Amino acid sequence: MKVFNFLRFRFFTVSSCFFSPLFVAAMQPDSLDYVELQGVQVVSTRASNKTPMAYSDLSQEQIKAVNVGVDIPYVLSLTPSVTTTSDAGNGIGYTTLRVRGTDPSRINITANGIPLNDAESASVFWVNMGDFASSVQSMQIQRGVGTSTNGAGAFGATVNMLTENIGTKPYVGIGLSGGSYYSHKETLRFATGLLGGHWGVQGRLSNIGSKGYLDRAATKLNSYMLQAGYFGESTVVKFITWNGVEETYHAWNYTSKYEQERYGRTYNSCGVMGYDAEGNPTGYYNDQTDNYHQQNYQLLWNQHLANMLTMNVGLHYTKGQGYYQQYQSAGTQAMYGTSWKTFGLSTDEGLLADLVDQQKMDNDFFGVVASVNYDNRQNLQATLGGGWNRYRGDQFGHIVWTEPGIVTTPPTADAFSPDFEYYRNRAYKTDFNVYGKVNYELVRGLSVFADMQYRHVGYRLQNPTVAYGMNTDGSYVIDNCYDFFNPKAGVNYNVGRGHRLYASYGMGHKEPVRNNFMQQIANPDRPDAVAKAERLGDLEVGYKYQSGRFSAGVNVYWMNYTDQLVLTGELNLIGEALTKNLDKSYRLGVELEAAWKPVDWFRWDVNATWSRNRVKDMVVTLNDNVTNVNLGDQPLAFSPDLIFNNVFTLQYRGLKASLQSQYVSDQYLTNTGFKEMVCRDAAGNETRETLLLKRHFNTNIDLSYSFGWASCGIKNITAGVTLYNVFNSKYDNNGWAAPQFVSDGGSVKAVNEWGCRDEGAAGFAPSAPFNFMAHLSLDF
Repeated sequence: MKVFNFLRFRFFTVSSCFFSPLFVAAMQPDSLDYVELQGVQVVSTRASNKTPMAYSDLSQEQIKAVNVGVDIPYVLSLTPSVTTTSDAGNGIGYTTLRVRGTDPSRINITANGIPLNDAESASVFWVNMGDFASSVQSMQIQRGVGTSTNGAGAFGATVNMLTENIGTKPYVGIGLSGGSYYSHKETLRFATGLLGGHWGVQGRLSNIGSKGYLDRAATKLNSYMLQAGYFGESTVVKFITWNGVEETYHAWNYTSKYEQERYGRTYNSCGVMGYDAEGNPTGYYNDQTDNYHQQNYQLLWNQHLANMLTMNVGLHYTKGQGYYQQYQSAGTQAMYGTSWKTFGLSTDEGLLADLVDQQKMDNDFFGVVASVNYDNRQNLQATLGGGWNRYRGDQFGHIVWTEPGIVTTPPTADAFSPDFEYYRNRAYKTDFNVYGKVNYELVRGLSVFADMQYRHVGYRLQNPTVAYGMNTDGSYVIDNCYDFFNPKAGVNYNVGRGHRLYASYGMGHKEPVRNNFMQQIANPDRPDAVAKAERLGDLEVGYKYQSGRFSAGVNVYWMNYTDQLVLTGELNLIGEALTKNLDKSYRLGVELEAAWKPVDWFRWDVNATWSRNRVKDMVVTLNDNVTNVNLGDQPLAFSPDLIFNNVFTLQYRGLKASLQSQYVSDQYLTNTGFKEMVCRDAAGNETRETLLLKRHFNTNIDLSYSFGWASCGIKNITAGVTLYNVFNSKYDNNGWAAPQFVSDGGSVKAVNEWGCRDEGAAGFAPSAPFNFMAHLSLDF
C-alpha cells in the first residue's frame, strides 16, 4: 500500500472544544461569530472532546502539508486503523480508503454535513473530486459506528469534511507540484475577503495529471470550486459549487503473479486487444478509458437563533454523467473468464468476436439536511437534526464498434450492430433520517451522551445487471424498504487534569447496494446470494492523557456483526469487488496513540492497531457445485492484524523535515483462511501461489522550507520535495482472488483450475517503488 505523509500530524486531539473545527482559519478576533457560523453545518455530526468515541481531527495546516497531488484517502493514510489502495500504484486516480478492515462502501462521507456517498454503490469515488483537499478547512474521521450523520450507514468510519471558510482578507495562492511518472498538480486559489462588511467570494482552479506507475494507468483531473457568501450579524448564507472532470485509463483488472513475472511488474491487462501464439499481447486499445463529470451544488443557511441556539439548513444537488469504454476481444474474454452472456450470447453459438462497448450513467441526487443546535457553554449540548435525500439513476450500454464480417442469426443478431443499446435500467432511492443527540455533564468532569436515529430507505431498481435482454418490460425487480433504529449511548469522565476515560455502545444498520442485488439476480438458485441488510453493535472503551509536551491514548473496540456484507476477494466483469452476507462476524482490536514534543523543534507521533477480525462458521462450496464444507472461524479479508505508523518531525524556523513509516501485516484475499492455493505451471508441475497481500514496511521523507518576500508582495513561499518509498519496497496495495475448492483426503484445499499458476484466479495491484514529488506554493 502506497503511504503518503503528512507533516506534524496530530494523531489525536483531546483539548478541542465543541466548536474546535471552526477556529482553524486565521481570523481577526472580532470575526469570531463570523467564523463559527460558517461551520455550524458540521457541528451536529462531529464528535467533540466530550463524545465517548474514537476520532481524529485534521486541521487545514495538516491537510496542506501532504496535499501535493495525492487523493484524500492518502491524506488520511497515517491515522489509526487506515489502509489505502491505488489502482495506478502512485496514489493518483482511483484510490480507496479502508478503516478497521471495512471497505469504502461502509464509510460515511459528508461535506458540510451533506452526504457524498453514491446512493447505489454507497462509495465515494475520489477520482471525481480532484484536488478537493485544497478546498477543505478541516476533516474529522470517526472510527466505528460514529455519531449519527446524514447519508449512508457507517460500518467502519465516518469522514466529515468542512469546506474552506471565506476569510476576511483577500488573497491569491498558487501551488505547483511535479514528479515521478509525469505526475503534476497546478492549483490557483483566490478570495476577495469581506466586501462591504457582508459579502465574500472564494474559488479554486485545479489540474492534476499522471501517467501512473502501471502501464497506461494515466489520469487527467480538472476541477474547480467557487463559493459566495453573505455574512450578517447572526446569519451566514453560502452558495458553493464544485465539479470534477476525470479521464482515467483502466487499471482495475490487476494482474497475477504469473503475469507480472512474465510481462513485468507494471503490466496492465486492461485494454489488451489479443495475444499471439506465444502468449504475448498483440496491442492495446487506446480508448480503454473511464470518463465522468460530477457537478455539486450546496446552498447553506446558518443562523444564530439566540445566545445558545443555532440552526442550519442545507439544500444540495449533484449531477453525474459519464461512461467507461472498453475493448472486448474474444481472446481476452476467454483468458480472463468473462462471458459473452453479458450480451446475451454464448460460445456454443459460434458468436465470439471483438467489439467495443460503452457503459453509461446519468444520475441526479438532491435533498435537504437541517439541524438545530443548543449549547449553554456549561454542561449541556443538544442537537435535533435530519435529512431527506432522493436519487434517480439511469444506466445503459451501447455497442460502439464490432469486428467486421461477423454473421449472426436472430434473436441475437442485433447485439452486434453499432450503436445498439443492449441494456437500460433506472433506479430510485429515497433516504430519510431524523436524529437527536444530548451530551449532559452530570457533575464536574462526568458527562453522559445519548444519540438516537431513525432512518428509512426506499430502493426501487429495474435491473441490477448489465445483461442483454434482461427485464425488457421495465418492471422493478427490486422494490425494497428498510427501517432502521440506530441508538448510541456512552459516558465520558475527565478524571483529573489531562486524564480522560470514556465508553460507548452504538448500533448501526445498512441496506444492500446495487452490486449485492446484481449478485442476487445472477444467482437465483443460491440462498447465500440473497442480499440482506446488515447490523452492527459497536463497543468503544478508551483512555486519553494530554499535557503540554506529551499525549497518549488507548481505545479498545469490539464490533459485532450480523449479516455483514464482506468482500469475497472476487471481482465482477468491470472490476468491482463482490461481497456476500456472513451470518456472524466480528472485529476486536486495540488502537494506541502517542505524541511527544520534548523541545520546540522536534515532535514524535506514533500509533498502532492490533486487531482480530473473524467470520464464524465460514462455508465454501466445492468445485462440484454441490458439496458445502464448514471451515469454522476464519480471518476476514483485507483486515490486517497489525498496522503501525511512526512520524518524526523536525521544525526550525522555516525548515521542516519529517520521516514517516508504516507497517501493515498480511491481509487475506478471501475469507477462507487459505494463505495459498495449489496450481500448475505451463509444464504441469505443481506450484503454490499466494492468496495474501504480503506484509510491508514503507518509509517516506518530506523536506520543505518556507519564507516570505515582502518586497515582492509575496506573503509566503514554500518549496519542498517529498520522497516516497525511500527503501524501494515492492509490495501490493490491493488484490482479488477466486480460487476453487476441492476435497483432499477429508480436508479442503484451494486450487486454481482456470489457468497457469495463479492466472485467472488472483490479481494484484503493485505499489510504486521509490518516487518523488517536488512542490512549490506562493501566497500573495
